[in-house]
Amino acid sequence: MVAATIIKMLMVLELLVVSTTALLDPMDFLALQSIRKSLHDVPGSSFFTTWDFTSDPCNFQGVYCESDKVIALNLGDTRAGSPGLTGRIDPAIGKLTGLTEFTMVPGRVIGKIPQTVSQLSNLRFFAVSRNYLSGEIPVGFGELRNLRTLDLSYNQLTGSIPHPIVSLSSLTNLILCHNHLTGSLPSSFSSNTLTRVDLMHNNLTGFIQPDSLPPSVQYLSLGWNKFTGPVDGLLTRLNRLNYLDLSMNRFIGFIPCVLFTYPITHLQLQRNQFIGPVQPTQQVSISTVDLSYNRLSGPVSPMLSTVQNLYLNNNRFMGSVPAEYVDRLTDGTIQTLYLQHNYLTGFRINQTADIPLSSSLCLMYNCMVPPAQSACPLKAGIEKTRPTVQCSELRG
Repeated sequence: MVAATIIKMLMVLELLVVSTTALLDPMDFLALQSIRKSLHDVPGSSFFTTWDFTSDPCNFQGVYCESDKVIALNLGDTRAGSPGLTGRIDPAIGKLTGLTEFTMVPGRVIGKIPQTVSQLSNLRFFAVSRNYLSGEIPVGFGELRNLRTLDLSYNQLTGSIPHPIVSLSSLTNLILCHNHLTGSLPSSFSSNTLTRVDLMHNNLTGFIQPDSLPPSVQYLSLGWNKFTGPVDGLLTRLNRLNYLDLSMNRFIGFIPCVLFTYPITHLQLQRNQFIGPVQPTQQVSISTVDLSYNRLSGPVSPMLSTVQNLYLNNNRFMGSVPAEYVDRLTDGTIQTLYLQHNYLTGFRINQTADIPLSSSLCLMYNCMVPPAQSACPLKAGIEKTRPTVQCSELRG
């Protein structure tokens, strides 16, 4: 009994000595101890070798202090290809009340994100991408008025996106892609600084209201979900977009022509149910445009001939392909031109013309015999032309 009492007194004395030397808040010291006990290096990692609690914790790898508080915690070796951590995120993280940044490298961390994150009122950056976190996203994130970046991508999170998140006025980056989230997109984000929204590869559903996202959004990725309804109202508001991916959903309606005037580098709208013609009012400077596997119709616009990689296949486009495409294909300006599985009737290219090896053209299964230079992917099938009856019915 006496020996046990002496041991406890020595432990307390050691804690006081360390705390006095490091001038670290005792609550932060205890929180770091709990966090360390719940996480471990995977084989090949040596991140925690510096975490010796007989020394100043502010000198630990990944720990950054200001005055007597921990202000940043970057867990794991950030070198590319290095192993990560295993274990769980301890609820004691909520005791680090001065924390402004928390990151964790890709690894094998499991379990839920602690609800105690709601206590981190100074938190600006929270990123735990590419681990095995599960459960729902804590509603408490919506209480963090200073939060700018929330990155929970590539985990196994379930449930819906907490509605209080939309009220965060400082939020700039919302990255929740590659999880198992369900429900709808919360509407009317309060932030006028929101620039990146990445919700790709989830199970999100429902309509997206025109005012759901602020005009400040520049990067929008909603691909591989189950969203429905028209998006023309939304897209006409987001005039600062430089990246847009709405692929693999159930969107309907028309594609607004104004979209092609935005400073976009990649436009991916494939595998939806968009209808109608696509007629940009000016030459398009987007490097990649994928409108394949929709229900688009009408003539192929010459304004799209300036696109480097253009996918219009598996639609209902008609008529002859404008000469601009032939010119830009033969001079190597167009690298990919996929027009297969439409109702096109002509592509005027000289049979002796050489298409650069760096360029790909596919015209199979249209209302014409494709030129010899047309080299298609295997999924285009083996039938070169459409049955005559289908072409006649469409003209009629």
